[in-house]
Amino acid sequence: QVQLVESGGGLVQPGGSLRLSCAVSEFTLANYAIGWFRQAPGKEREGVCAINVYGTAYYKESVKGRFTILRDGAQSTVYLQMNNLKPEDTAIYYCARVVFISQDLWRPRDNDSWGQGTQVTVTA
Repeated sequence: QVQLVESGGGLVQPGGSLRLSCAVSEFTLANYAIGWFRQAPGKEREGVCAINVYGTAYYKESVKGRFTILRDGAQSTVYLQMNNLKPEDTAIYYCARVVFISQDLWRPRDNDSWGQGTQVTVTA
């Protein structure tokens, strides 16, 4: 069964950093694009960034220059390095296999389930 397990969230002050991990199993990471999504209280889940099989990354405008998505095939893990965090980054963060609809628009793959996510809270 395909699994993606998120970890690394926590409580951080504005301006701080966190690195999230997405450990995958039961599929070959190199063959799939992976995206990070987040859901803030009372809001819809939204795409944050994604990386295709060639290693090209795409970012939501509000996180450009602050977030970096990286994939490590040897470790079967995708990372999300988040710097200069802001209170509006507070959300539960999820990773998922994705398909690209266009160059910078992606969506979760059909029939894949969401994991439990990891909570990121940015507050003074």
